[in-house]
Amino acid sequence: MAIKVLFVCTANLCRSPMAEGVFRAFVERAGAADAFEIASAGTSGKFVGQPSAPKAVEVAAVRGYDLSAIRARQVVAEDIAYFDYPLAMDTSHLVDMRWLAPRAIADKPKMFLSFASPIGVTEVADPIGKSQADYERALDLIEAGCKGLLDRLTPTVKKAI
Repeated sequence: MAIKVLFVCTANLCRSPMAEGVFRAFVERAGAADAFEIASAGTSGKFVGQPSAPKAVEVAAVRGYDLSAIRARQVVAEDIAYFDYPLAMDTSHLVDMRWLAPRAIADKPKMFLSFASPIGVTEVADPIGKSQADYERALDLIEAGCKGLLDRLTPTVKKAI
């Protein structure tokens, strides 16, 4: 049974697609792709169907991550129940997901960076409309979070494989 991970940001244009692409690459490199179902979504439905932000695609590609197939979608209440790990890029996303969630599982969504080794940062800042360096900083944090998440789930993955 696959471990289901959902990365959530505002519009599903940069942070959550980068996290989806990075985590997908990490699990593939670990030989565990079959053990995961990975997706991303946004709390806003404004850009549903749109590709990832060009700077996000570019910065990710330089590091070997492919975001080309990812299209924006909006997170829905059913996602909170369905995904084992609905993960928020910042506290506004966490609040939104907890409001969407059925009351019995309102605490299921977690902060994405809570899985990173202690780095003194709890949120991945939104780089949309900012500089290339802001996208690279976001990607640095996303890589740290994805590494920590995979490390945390490795015992579960080994059982699932």
